[in-house]
Amino acid sequence: MVLVTKWGDAAINTLIPVSAAVGITFALWLWSRVAQIKVRGNAGVRSENGREYLLEEEQRGESEIEEKCADLQAAISEGANSFLFTEYKYVSVFMGLFSILIFLLLSSQDGFSTEWKEDAKGVLRAPAIYNGAFSTLTFLVGAVTSILSGYLGMSIATYANARTALEARKGIAPAFMAAFRSGAVMGFLLAGNALLVLFLLLLVLKKVFGDDWEGLYEAITGYGLGGSSIALFGRVGGGIYTKAADVGADLVGKIEKDIPEDDPRNPAVIADNVGDNVGDIAGMGADLFGSFAEATCAALVVSSVSALGAEHSWVGMCYPLLITASGIIVCMLTTLIATDLKPARVVSEIENTLKGQLIISTLAMTPVVYVISVCALPAEFTGIFSEEPERVVKNWHMFFCVAAGLWGGLVIGLVTEYYTSNRYTPVQDVADACRTGAATNIIFGMALGYKSAIVPCLIMAASIFTGFTLAHMYGIACAALGMLATISTCLAIDAYGPISDNAGGIAEMAGMGEDIRERTDALDAAGNTTAAIGKGFAIGSAALVSLALFGAYVTRAGISMVDSSILDPEVFSGLLVGAMLPYWFSAMTMKSVGKAALAMVEEVRRQFNTIPGLMEGTARPDYRRCVEISTAASISEMVPPGILVMGTPLIVGTLFGVRALAGVLAGSLVSGVQMAVSMSNTGGAWDNAKKYVEAGASEHARELGGKGSDCHKAAVIGDTVGDPLKDTSGPSLNILIKLMAVESLVLAPFFLAHTKDGLIFQFFGHK
Repeated sequence: MVLVTKWGDAAINTLIPVSAAVGITFALWLWSRVAQIKVRGNAGVRSENGREYLLEEEQRGESEIEEKCADLQAAISEGANSFLFTEYKYVSVFMGLFSILIFLLLSSQDGFSTEWKEDAKGVLRAPAIYNGAFSTLTFLVGAVTSILSGYLGMSIATYANARTALEARKGIAPAFMAAFRSGAVMGFLLAGNALLVLFLLLLVLKKVFGDDWEGLYEAITGYGLGGSSIALFGRVGGGIYTKAADVGADLVGKIEKDIPEDDPRNPAVIADNVGDNVGDIAGMGADLFGSFAEATCAALVVSSVSALGAEHSWVGMCYPLLITASGIIVCMLTTLIATDLKPARVVSEIENTLKGQLIISTLAMTPVVYVISVCALPAEFTGIFSEEPERVVKNWHMFFCVAAGLWGGLVIGLVTEYYTSNRYTPVQDVADACRTGAATNIIFGMALGYKSAIVPCLIMAASIFTGFTLAHMYGIACAALGMLATISTCLAIDAYGPISDNAGGIAEMAGMGEDIRERTDALDAAGNTTAAIGKGFAIGSAALVSLALFGAYVTRAGISMVDSSILDPEVFSGLLVGAMLPYWFSAMTMKSVGKAALAMVEEVRRQFNTIPGLMEGTARPDYRRCVEISTAASISEMVPPGILVMGTPLIVGTLFGVRALAGVLAGSLVSGVQMAVSMSNTGGAWDNAKKYVEAGASEHARELGGKGSDCHKAAVIGDTVGDPLKDTSGPSLNILIKLMAVESLVLAPFFLAHTKDGLIFQFFGHK
């Protein structure tokens, strides 16, 4: 069978790196536009109605405000940098130790032999030590790229927060453009860097492995493992940091002292704003980078054993990368609509503009995917279905696989918006439940979260069914890539939220006035919804990615469909253990937030009680001490959950064998996805219910009493309970299911060679 494509190798070798370079260049251009906003020296700016905002008699006060904004931005940036450098210092130790373990386990398959051998088909196969060495290399490259993605995102966010607050003086449109452009910088930098690094790795490994393409794409899976390993620590550590500060600030400041959110008298406000960046920005960036890397690696591994890999169709094998490359170009054009052609100019347009980014990019991406499928893939190819190797897959089948994920992601995003935006009935019902206290607020919020998981799970099931029916596990992996095709836009609208939140905090602490704070609150309320949408995308793509990785693991570990029946006692036992793991993991992360928050509450209370003049605003709180508490707590508390996730596949695969591990992976996927969706949406709904009460934008909202009322205090308690759900445990669960699956895939050759039936079962003579 000769595989013919319309594009040649030269076209692919040009199109992919150029698309990545264009994305990076576009990000730098957007950054340069944000940089034009001066933190100091804004005198004489004009508002939307044409009035010169800063009059002569106002200059002195406004100059002080700008100086204050610059100082606050510097403090937030310093705190974020300090935390990330501390976190990465400890993570680098893990990277070094785990990379040694990967090398030793994978190289030991044939006794560290360096001899190339021919297989039954006459193909010269690289020795196992090559797999060990280059899997280790790709692991380290993936980890470093993930660290870079998170750090760049955090740096951009801290650079933009004060600028967004200052632009809010001129109106909604300038502030919106500053926040959205900054978020887009992160989105395009991450997508461009991730794609470019992966493509360059493939070119290098192609030279090393020669005709052994199975070995080549097996080694590349380390890239996904490195990315998700860092994402786990980023999400857990950053989530504990931000929520310890947030919960501590809310419980003492809002409820006990009845002062506004982000009031400069509250010692925890700087730590809270730092946490938005290290948790929501750096964590989400590393998370979605991991999803991209794992989905691409899963697709490459599955297709490498098909006719595409057997006949060395470089163009066909690069199909997953082309989806991401074209998505960068489509998202770039879509972004210009929100940044230049039609930005949000009034409060009512903010959510619609952000939601329009998702809809337009999905619509534009659909025909592009069809063109890529027809031009980059042969009309027909085989070897995708493991049980039916001669079954034909057509290139238009792959279009429907990718489209199922692409449109499924949009629907999940819209459903998430419906359940977390205070423009719609579900969140308004939660706010109304605050009339009778915090207990009914929590009951309604939990019910909302459970209900919100229904449609996303059905959509994921439909995408999985479509992908599996048309192209087996390769179809599922490509559906995941379809969901991530608009990753630049997803990250832009997600990063927009924390940037707007920080801008509101800076506006409050700098004393900009109630009208400016109302504008930043409106931006922030929309940002809460877009952050929830981003989490929905991350969780949905994680489910598809995990299943694709699971399929690749089953194939690589030599598990037949008969062996992996749920009636097999090893598999069923694994299912139960796997379904329990998300609960164990969530218990650990939520308790960690609680312990850290307790220390924060005690410190904030201590400062209010011992620093004279703090409540009167004549004394400065000790912000640094609260930052130190969050940093110490997050660093120490992120280790046990990390050990649980990273250690489980290694222990189960070694002691109980590959079939038990298959059960663990399937069980964690099924329970983890639903928990992640419900927890994230519950927390998002409680947050926006609180903002609905505070804003009083409708007659119903005004009836609830506004800030300081009993209803508002009940809403604050619900928001506080929801903080660790939506920003720590929920988002971290999707990394749990991805990371265990990709680690199992990377270590599958070791399990197959030494512990296929499990050391314990082998000891007792059971097979």
